[in-house]
Amino acid sequence: MEEGAAEGVTQEEEFEPLILAICCNWCSYTGADLAGTSRLQYPHNIRIIRVMCSGMVHPNLVIDALSKGADGVLMCGCHPGDCHYLEGNLKAEKRADALFLMLEDLGIEPERYRLEWVSASEGQRFAELMKDFTDTIKSLGPSPYKMY
Repeated sequence: MEEGAAEGVTQEEEFEPLILAICCNWCSYTGADLAGTSRLQYPHNIRIIRVMCSGMVHPNLVIDALSKGADGVLMCGCHPGDCHYLEGNLKAEKRADALFLMLEDLGIEPERYRLEWVSASEGQRFAELMKDFTDTIKSLGPSPYKMY
């Protein structure tokens, strides 16, 4: 048994991933706020980073987060057609395609990154996405780049 592990608890059950949720200011962050004010439960290990638009997030920022210890990155933006910067979310979508290739080259599972659309009125959806993504990352285990 691993040192420090409680009897009957596996290492997989103990693993609590560090997840970054990058949320656009106008829709996704407001959806996260609605989840909070509605007292909807989602995992405590989510760290929300608010950006003005999902389209402004360069792929290098995602790679940097994953290569420096984050177990997963969930990018949330406005639904297509609802972007406050017209096409920022479409730019994020194109960058996501490039990101998957970059992750493969670095030996990082592509499932550690996800792009989702969340509107300001979708607090329930935000909470469900956080739970689902956390479960996905838990099944993958710690990032290969994680330093303990």
